[in-house]
Amino acid sequence: MKICTHEKIDRRLCGEPINITSGYSKVQLLASADMAVDDFGLIHGGFVFGLADYAAMIAVNDPNVVLGAAEVRFLKPSMKNDTLVAEARVSHERGKKRIVSVVVNNEDTPVFTGTFTCFVLEHHILS
Repeated sequence: MKICTHEKIDRRLCGEPINITSGYSKVQLLASADMAVDDFGLIHGGFVFGLADYAAMIAVNDPNVVLGAAEVRFLKPSMKNDTLVAEARVSHERGKKRIVSVVVNNEDTPVFTGTFTCFVLEHHILS
């Protein structure tokens, strides 16, 4: 399936799509040392959120999708060299509104969950 949104995103920072179907995406991110905030190798949560958000956008897969709100939980820390995998599923669709559930795992361990409220606009938000 062709990705129709966020075409210019830096995949080194937000992940590489590895599976996309209608209403679903799976995106993988290698947490690099550049994402670490300290000598322990703790990854800044913004990168984990960015991965989850990108997976949600691809699950909706519309050129005019935008994020309206997110309710998230960070369950465990992520470290440099972790391979994080986000799975996103559109769970509800009504008019312009899409609710997307996302889980990010490190191996088989959930590190993040979120519910993303997305909107599909008629035109690009900046047009």
